[in-house]
Amino acid sequence: MARLSGRATRAGVMINFLFLVPLAVAMGLVALAAFLWTLRSEQYDDLEGAAQRILFQHGDGPIRDDGDPARRRSPP
Repeated sequence: MARLSGRATRAGVMINFLFLVPLAVAMGLVALAAFLWTLRSEQYDDLEGAAQRILFQHGDGPIRDDGDPARRRSPP
């Protein structure tokens, strides 16, 4: 890493810090606000239902193999 030499170079680095630190804090606050919004809108309440809705369409249940070929459904 190159050594900083001169007052202008050190001032440039300080300006970068004064810009980047508030920017990072603001981005963290935006992420926290988004997370709190998801909690309030109950996004995490039914995790099992979301996993099952991916697998089954329109209220279809799982296909059970009970030995009766007439009751078996063909895959979509």
